[in-house]
Amino acid sequence: MKANFNLSNNRKLGFRASLFVSALFSMLVLSVAINAQTKRVPGGLGREEYIEVEKNVKLHVTDLGEGPVVVLIHGWPLGDAMYEYQYQYLVQRNYRVIGITLRGFGKSDKPYGKYNYDVYADDIKVILDKLNIQNATLGGFSMGGAISIHYTAKYKAAHINKLVLFGAAAPIWTKKENVDGLIELSRENRPQLLENFGKIFGATETAVSPALGAWLGAINMEASPYATTQSLIALRDADLREDLDKIKVPTAIFHGTKDKICDFSLAEQMHAGIKNSYIVKFENSGHALFIEELPKFNTELLAFLKK
Repeated sequence: MKANFNLSNNRKLGFRASLFVSALFSMLVLSVAINAQTKRVPGGLGREEYIEVEKNVKLHVTDLGEGPVVVLIHGWPLGDAMYEYQYQYLVQRNYRVIGITLRGFGKSDKPYGKYNYDVYADDIKVILDKLNIQNATLGGFSMGGAISIHYTAKYKAAHINKLVLFGAAAPIWTKKENVDGLIELSRENRPQLLENFGKIFGATETAVSPALGAWLGAINMEASPYATTQSLIALRDADLREDLDKIKVPTAIFHGTKDKICDFSLAEQMHAGIKNSYIVKFENSGHALFIEELPKFNTELLAFLKK
């Protein structure tokens, strides 16, 4: 009986030892896995792609590169993706470039509410505050140029020390009665409105290649229909003549001489109203100067950044 009892105890001890070894092995495997994860070098730099500007409203932000900062604001009804060929060019030349998609457009949130230059300028300010940006160059295309003017005037050039305007829809875009038809078409047949704009986007109907036209059209269709219409109303009603005199930072005005959407006379008005500004003429471009004369656009932008 005693021998049987000792045998039973030995079996129990062996079973317990086996459980202990198994548990210890599992802990070692888990420890190795945890250490492997904690030692992983992050692929990203922790920059946010979506930044909240107010409750329930986040904007899409492209934030690439290292070095002096360039902030880019897109035009109507595009998104920050329009600057694809500026992003790559500037990052290669050691600049940090930040593209902000305005609310209602591209990959940004599309809330119901106000869509005007004050709201857009406020959103830009929140993002630059949160990113702690200093001494940046602010650039804006078309409606984005008008918004950049308004931001600079309203916030006294907070976070920026230079301004560059690309085919800006300022100080007054066009006669109000000319926009009313566009607003109605936006409400009734938005694809037709965008097709009509596409035909006059370049210096000629064929100045923008079909591939690039399709690319831009896809970006346009991401916009909220409501924001598309409300922004046309903002374009119609905005008068930035008083803002021009408030701009004190060096300003470059890029404008196509064959622009059918924002006439070249607007560039001359902006130049007359903004002290310390100069015009860069794009003789072979319409409104699409950023792709119609891409090499010149990028090299002129780089030259301004280096001044």
